[in-house]
Amino acid sequence: MANTIVLGMQWGDEGKGKIVDLVCPAFDAVARFQGGHNAGHTVKFADRHFALHFLPSGILHGETPCVLGNGMVIYPEALFEEVAGVEAAGVRTEGRLILSDRAQVILPMHLALDRAREDARGESKIGTTVRGIGPTYETKAGRMGLRTGDLVVDGLERRLEVLVRHFEPQLKALGSDEMLSVSELSALCREWADRIGPMLRDTATYLNGLIDDGKNVLFEGAQGALLDIDHGTYPFVTSSNATAGGVATGTGVPPTRIDGVLGVIKAYTTRVGAGPFVSELHDADGEHLRERGNEFGTSTGRPRRCGWFDAVAARYSRMLNGVTAMAVTKLDVMDELADIKVCTGYRYQGEVLESFPAAIEILEQVEPVYETLPGWQSTTVGILDPSELPKAARDYLSYLEKLVGAPVGMISTGPRREETIVMDSPEMQGMLSQKLGAVLDHRGTP
Repeated sequence: MANTIVLGMQWGDEGKGKIVDLVCPAFDAVARFQGGHNAGHTVKFADRHFALHFLPSGILHGETPCVLGNGMVIYPEALFEEVAGVEAAGVRTEGRLILSDRAQVILPMHLALDRAREDARGESKIGTTVRGIGPTYETKAGRMGLRTGDLVVDGLERRLEVLVRHFEPQLKALGSDEMLSVSELSALCREWADRIGPMLRDTATYLNGLIDDGKNVLFEGAQGALLDIDHGTYPFVTSSNATAGGVATGTGVPPTRIDGVLGVIKAYTTRVGAGPFVSELHDADGEHLRERGNEFGTSTGRPRRCGWFDAVAARYSRMLNGVTAMAVTKLDVMDELADIKVCTGYRYQGEVLESFPAAIEILEQVEPVYETLPGWQSTTVGILDPSELPKAARDYLSYLEKLVGAPVGMISTGPRREETIVMDSPEMQGMLSQKLGAVLDHRGTP
């Protein structure tokens, strides 16, 4: 038995959806533990392409149950739309999609406040997706939020009255007139309840029960560790815990039941939205990475900022998450580069920092310390045997292992499921519950 976390080690967009999709045959259920539809996971195999936001990537797999945990925030309209989209593509969700009765509900005023605040910030925008995520986590922390289970019990109007009193003056002060009345909100929630009710369950009991029965559970992260509300580049972060610790609070499965962490990390670095980015490139190399890597947000379509691999941030992320092995994605994007740089340290006021600083004022002033490695200038696309990679590519990966302090367990050599190297290593065998063969068989299945 193995219960494994798959999460991003950078600022999101590392390719977690592809990795989860690939390893699903080794698991009996997949669970999301934080975030909402601000996340975006892209899954490609054969000629099919899915862009998922709420749904775990495991939804594309036969009968695998998929859990939306209590740590998530749910906008029912967006959830219904996404479910309809995958079902139209032939994916059955009925009976497989299980929603925690303790997840928070995103209401229209959460969306309105998010938009109004971001507009009011002007040039100081945080870069939020304006999908109501932050305001919903705020009302959760303020102990006035509406939970999914509240939609189907008595007392709804009383809860909505509290929320209206909370939001109305804030929206008016920001010049927004998007406030609904209690009766309008009540009617909307009753409509949602009819559709969401059959999905609701005590998911903590459900997941722990699976583990009690010897089943394997995969925990799928959204965003990335450097966007974690506590450990990321605050305030340019998401509103939830995107690190491994978020699994325990976001699902109710205790840390003693987690057996491994597969950290997904790009062979270079990207970031969407505002915030410090030490190794960011503003030259032809950065543009090359963006175009060759198709670096545009799954949820927003925004162009991603691109830069060299940041080993300082990666070491920090490895420590925070207890990464067992890394899945290095988009190696093929670097095939044409003659020279490749790696940020090995941050220089601040004449000294090289030994750890990742908390203050963004420091991160905005540090200078990257680079080492330059030779590129391989030959194609790696679709290679499935690590020994067939160009020597310079193998040397690059070995260098990243040394700098970060974790072994490479998977290597993505293209956007599709089929284009992935899976190492037959003790770390990977352990995290996949000795089902590496099933994963390799699935890799070649259209």
